[in-house]
Amino acid sequence: MADSLVIVESPAKAKTIGKYLGKKYIVKASMGHVRDLPKSQMGVNIENHFDPKYITIRGKGSVLKELKDAAKKVKRIYLAADPDREGEAIAWHLAYSLNINPESDCRVVFNEITKDAIKEAFKEPRSINMDLVNAQQARRILDRLVGYNISPILWKKVKKGLSAGRVQSVAVKMVIDRENEIKDFKPEEYWSITASLNANDNPFEAKFYGLNGKKADLPHEQEVQRVLKQMENQPLIVQSVQKKERRRNPAPPFITSSLQQEAARKLNFRAAKTMMLAQQLYEGIDLGKQGTTGLITYMRTDSTRISETAKKEASEYIQENFGQAFVSSSKKQAKKNQNAQDAHEAIRPTSAQYDPKSIKQYLSRDQLRLYRLIWERFIASQMAPAVLDTMTVDLDANGVTFRATGSQVKFPGFMKVYVEGNDEGKKEENKLLPELSKGEEVKVEDIEPKQHFTQPPPRYTEARLVRTLEELGIGRPSTYAPTLETIQKRGYISLEDRRFVPTELGEIVIELMSEFFPEILDVSFTAGMEDHLDKVEEGRENWVQILDGFYKDFEKRVNVAAEEMKEVEIEDEVSDEVCEKCGKHLVYKLGRYGKFLACSGFPDCRNTKPIMKEIGVDCPSCEKGKIVERKSKKRRTFYGCSEFPNCEFVSWDKPIARKCPKCEHMLVQKKSKKDPKVKCVECDYEETQL
Repeated sequence: MADSLVIVESPAKAKTIGKYLGKKYIVKASMGHVRDLPKSQMGVNIENHFDPKYITIRGKGSVLKELKDAAKKVKRIYLAADPDREGEAIAWHLAYSLNINPESDCRVVFNEITKDAIKEAFKEPRSINMDLVNAQQARRILDRLVGYNISPILWKKVKKGLSAGRVQSVAVKMVIDRENEIKDFKPEEYWSITASLNANDNPFEAKFYGLNGKKADLPHEQEVQRVLKQMENQPLIVQSVQKKERRRNPAPPFITSSLQQEAARKLNFRAAKTMMLAQQLYEGIDLGKQGTTGLITYMRTDSTRISETAKKEASEYIQENFGQAFVSSSKKQAKKNQNAQDAHEAIRPTSAQYDPKSIKQYLSRDQLRLYRLIWERFIASQMAPAVLDTMTVDLDANGVTFRATGSQVKFPGFMKVYVEGNDEGKKEENKLLPELSKGEEVKVEDIEPKQHFTQPPPRYTEARLVRTLEELGIGRPSTYAPTLETIQKRGYISLEDRRFVPTELGEIVIELMSEFFPEILDVSFTAGMEDHLDKVEEGRENWVQILDGFYKDFEKRVNVAAEEMKEVEIEDEVSDEVCEKCGKHLVYKLGRYGKFLACSGFPDCRNTKPIMKEIGVDCPSCEKGKIVERKSKKRRTFYGCSEFPNCEFVSWDKPIARKCPKCEHMLVQKKSKKDPKVKCVECDYEETQL
């Protein structure tokens, strides 16, 4: 008979932990929070020290009953929610609901779901950490005060269904500010001169550097012509040759934000998808005979710290598979981000021995891709630096200086396993210059001047926006993905070519917020509030005093906004399409899943239809309709027939307006940054896209 009950958040986590603990333990899942503030009202007694009114979440009554029934049959109850503020709050709410003394040794925490980690955790249960709980409560109540005070004003003055929040409002403003930068940007002309050179039958390139060895710009064509005239018919002589050995260190293991950024760059994953897959890898995967096993450590972290045990295991793996030369000899501690709470380790595999190849058959395609990214980044972080031979050559033609640079990997080190991506998608170059000596004349095969114009700053991708939020100290690991999802669902921003663009609605809301609630949009204010919450977690500040200090001025602003904010009427954009039911024009509307078309005669006519973007391809199934681009409920692009529901043709891959030369069936574009192809849906015909 079992004598202990263990409560975790999810069934997957319960299954994995139950396997390690054995028959003396019953392991149940609370399915996340069981209590929360009510949705229908503020739920905070501001006059009584911001006392929150918690209620059982709708639908959780049966879960609580099952937990209470199980609790009656055991001697001890352990609360094993995730090791962060949210997990501590879940444990605290469970303790209240199950009449457990929060000061008793009822709380168990672990950073990874492995047999050893679980066994050790249950040897050292502790009481519930009220500092962590209060930090979570303070954030929850703060967001409730902001949202439930500002949102009703926006409903009345702008449109029903809008919301405002601390982090989400700042994120939207950042997207709008970037868009304004792009609109206001004035391109400036500049030129470059590239020389195609040859030394001893070895071609290489050099670029204009300056005059007489000093760096100079080429702002316009007249300056280019002056430079070209100065070097006309003059030999190009090597002035200096510098050779250096450069060491390049590996990137640290992942934290939450860097994982989201790299998964976006290398795998094209949205932040929400990355976190969903990481949760699955953390909670456990069935590895056949080994059973369900947690594959990565906890994925909500802002620390790059690694345990000594994990370092040792990684070193042994590297030595065995790559050789002693590839093992890092550095004893330096990982640098700590000034905003990091450092409560957990970095995101890493629970064991270096679970290399991606050995467990490939147990993972879905996307689980494997994310796990490989985490595993490779961790192993690389424990490897020796790469050593590169670099060469810089300055050449001169009558006072005109050109510079050529080259590098070659002398020792790959960590690069044997993993190289960090970049937002621009540039590939690593490994180009070597020919052997050159001072005073040597090189052959000039071509001189190419080229005009350029400065480019505006790029729009934010998910990766860029997450990185910027992190750098500014806005939000914490658990907030990035849901924040980005929320501002898209509200219609404040949209994704175009995987980049964020503000909508008219977003611009109107932020303009009103800027006028009446400037502190909510102030980056320093929002980042400062995160610091206060961290200090609450550390037991250095009182959460009620923080809320009180914020609310005094905020309440005054709410009252002013309710009186003085002008009503804004957002007119619907009229389309060219006519309603087939009543003959009136259809207008663009914004719904839960994005834009759609609706009859302008609403409410008399309630006809709606999705927005369909034709791609110039006839439907191969019914031959009547056209293939149109559509969006799924998760806003993923797919392709279907314009005659739906009469024709149910769909494709995730984009059809093209050519037929297969082998079998006459449809050709589609396969989505891949590394290896884009056109493939036939029926036979093995394929062609590589350049």
